[in-house]
Amino acid sequence: MKPTIALMDSAPAIPSVRWALASLALSMLLSALGTSIANVGLPTLAQVFHASFQNVQWIVLAYLLAITTLIVSVGRLGDLTGRRRLLLTGIGVFTLASALCGFAPTLELLIAARALQGLGAAIMMALTLAFVGETVTKEKTGSAMGLLGTMSAIGTAMGPSLGGMLISGFGWRMIFLITVPLGLLTWVLARRYLPADNQKPKTDRAGFDGLGTLLLALTLAAYALAMTVGRGSFGALNVALLGAAFLGVGLFIFTEGRVASPLIRMAMFRDPVLSASLAMSTLVATVMMATLVVGPFYLSHGLGLDAVLVGIVLSVGPFVAALTGVPAGRIADRVGARRMTLVGLLAMTAGCLTLAVLPETFGIGGYIAPMVVVTLGYALFQTANNTVVMANVQPEQRGVVSGLLNLSRNLGLITGASAMGAVFAFASATADITKARPEAVASGMRMTFAVALTLVLICIACATCRRTAPGSD
Repeated sequence: MKPTIALMDSAPAIPSVRWALASLALSMLLSALGTSIANVGLPTLAQVFHASFQNVQWIVLAYLLAITTLIVSVGRLGDLTGRRRLLLTGIGVFTLASALCGFAPTLELLIAARALQGLGAAIMMALTLAFVGETVTKEKTGSAMGLLGTMSAIGTAMGPSLGGMLISGFGWRMIFLITVPLGLLTWVLARRYLPADNQKPKTDRAGFDGLGTLLLALTLAAYALAMTVGRGSFGALNVALLGAAFLGVGLFIFTEGRVASPLIRMAMFRDPVLSASLAMSTLVATVMMATLVVGPFYLSHGLGLDAVLVGIVLSVGPFVAALTGVPAGRIADRVGARRMTLVGLLAMTAGCLTLAVLPETFGIGGYIAPMVVVTLGYALFQTANNTVVMANVQPEQRGVVSGLLNLSRNLGLITGASAMGAVFAFASATADITKARPEAVASGMRMTFAVALTLVLICIACATCRRTAPGSD
């Protein structure tokens, strides 16, 4: 009863909770902005540093790789050492790295600074979700998750447009320096308003699994590189990296079963709720990546839109996600997160089915309408799915579970960029997709979203099994 009284009956406590949520929301905004704002600057950076596109793309990859490889480990570290302390460190690292990016004199130093920025972002992404359970009551978890989802969508949506304006008005360095004052504000709010860590005696603290952390990081790095190097071609290097990733998975599972304090307890995956939620998160992220991979090609080559219109149409999805995140969280609190998960997946099913047939018949309107449905479904699913997991997880496991949720999403995005792109290219039956005929692009569109529809149907099966699992509501 005490947390409820503090939140509902004590007037001075309400602003503190709101400012604490503001610090978490800004943390999520910054980490998402760091992902999207750099992409628009790649052509400029290639000219400035006289580098090839293959080289400057590491400005983006270094950030994503750091997040993907470290997010579970930093979540677990927060569980062991204190989440507030580690989150403040992460915000500080992100802010410092942003300044280093802005003043980097060479491409190599810029890439290194971006990797450091990714470390800070990994800490922020993992611990913001974990902090929700310590900041609001269980009955308000969905609303808080919706707010964080909204800020993530806003950061993703505004990155390209904000980055373009900053580059044209102030130069490329400003796309990194703009996050420095925001990072300082976030650090001040987090330090002032986030709840203090519960100090445990040193004898009660579990040890940190250094070997497991290293194995997981190398495994995830190998998989991420296998899915991203080569820009669409899958050669011997990709096969070798993928083989190394599978070997790493086996070594990691073997190691975790034998250490005293494992990074991830394999018994966690016996929980059907957690396992189904992670699997669905990966599959849904794979589907959403298809819209980002296929959408630009279909709009430009299939419907013949110019670059300005393509950008406007592609911004519809993130805009819808930004508008629906908070309402989705409130609905999840009222009607039940598990039920809203299924509703979101059904909406995505309808959207994917429509995307496979409508655009060719109804043109741009036939693309936008189902995209709105897909994105609305994704916003409902993401908020509800995160709520189901984080509302019931044990306090000492919040960091690592939050890391796993973020990791499952990142792996889905990485897999989707490669796998769904390959499906699109195969179905278009064209070696160079930029020179494909409109009919070939439309064919690729239909096949890609037919595959996406299959993935969403698998998610519905997982959600149904999760609802009928023992102990589920």
